[in-house]
Amino acid sequence: MSRKYVLAAAATLLCAPMAFAQDATGDAAAGETAFRQCVACHVVVNEAGDTLAGRNSRTGPNLYGVAGAVIAHVEDFRYSPGLTALNEAGTIWTEENFVAYVQDPTSYIREASGNSSARGSMAFRVRSEEEAINLYAYLASLAAE
Repeated sequence: MSRKYVLAAAATLLCAPMAFAQDATGDAAAGETAFRQCVACHVVVNEAGDTLAGRNSRTGPNLYGVAGAVIAHVEDFRYSPGLTALNEAGTIWTEENFVAYVQDPTSYIREASGNSSARGSMAFRVRSEEEAINLYAYLASLAAE
């Protein structure tokens, strides 16, 4: 493969999360408020090591760059087998997927993977679709900074 094509492919992959982030339809400010429920388990730390949100909890994965990323993309985090299967399939955290997952993790994983025995390990559920959409917008906005 020529160097030109490799560079073009790399540029496309690097820009993909930003493209998905632009598709976020929710209210990022409302999502920031809603994220207060998530900080017991999650943190948002950028590549420079700056904590953008959360309290350095390690129960759940770092959510930096989650919008538009491949599911279960954080290295060295121990994901459930169901999320690992979705990662291997190249499933992306679109707004639609994220919203479905945070409202009912096990049901989402079972439907998306086609494995009726798959389970999610996230115990908390976001109560409303609007709140889930706002959370996605907030997380997308952090990656765009």
